[in-house]
Amino acid sequence: MVRLNPWGGRKPPSQDQFFVKFWGVRGSIACAGPEVQRYGGNTSCLEIVCSGRRLVFDGGTGLRYLGEQIEAEGQRDIDIFLTHSHIDHVVGLPFFSPLFCEDTTCRIWSGHLEGGMSTHKAIGGLMNAPLFPVAPEIFKARVLYNDFSAGDTLEPHPDIVIRTAALNHPNGATGYRVDHKGKSIAYVTDTEHFDDGLDEAILGLIDKADIFIYDATYTDEEYPASKGFGHSTWQEGVRLADAAGVGVYVAFHHDPSHDDDFMDQVARDVAAARAGSIVAREGESLFP
Repeated sequence: MVRLNPWGGRKPPSQDQFFVKFWGVRGSIACAGPEVQRYGGNTSCLEIVCSGRRLVFDGGTGLRYLGEQIEAEGQRDIDIFLTHSHIDHVVGLPFFSPLFCEDTTCRIWSGHLEGGMSTHKAIGGLMNAPLFPVAPEIFKARVLYNDFSAGDTLEPHPDIVIRTAALNHPNGATGYRVDHKGKSIAYVTDTEHFDDGLDEAILGLIDKADIFIYDATYTDEEYPASKGFGHSTWQEGVRLADAAGVGVYVAFHHDPSHDDDFMDQVARDVAAARAGSIVAREGESLFP
């Protein structure tokens, strides 16, 4: 794995690259201040680039900055995959500037909604009075809303296969695995582990993945006080990574109360527990 921190001045992705870049690594609520500068305070958003094709995962506050990068690169065809529609994962959508460009096509995917709810309705509920002043109809881009069921396999573009799995989270959530030209990146966040063993659905999804990004909101010591909130621990991520034989384990979805000093200690502990494991940092890219 190659680990880079290429803020600013990045050229458009080349046709032979496969990598993930983090635009938001925080969970629950965005936070700002000098105490979170090293790891970042924006909520969940990352991009996975497959040979020039951009796939966006989650629309937290980090999505606004990714939108600026996309406009600078002139890309006009985008896919956004939502793990779920809790506010910290979708609040960036109304501020994603490509949605206001007439020559842009944006497909928004989600697989966690049931009971008559749809991706379109969920976003409409976010952008609706009294919570928001304008509706999704203000978007000038061609926006396509794609619903699927967690567990489906998606092939949004040639040579890109996305496997999905249902996660253990209030109101549902979806985990993703992107396979491209023999390499794989798994994104599994907003899920709570089980007391009686490892989550078999996750193990199947991440089996031998090159990069495994996991909801590490808490430590094992903190978790009992937040049981039922729908989140997991960095230690559970290590256990899953070991059992599934993944390459690099990445702790993600940092609790807003965990400042840089706390995260430095988590980074040391993660690396000691499983060699090569890291903590996600905003602005960082990983190449499997």
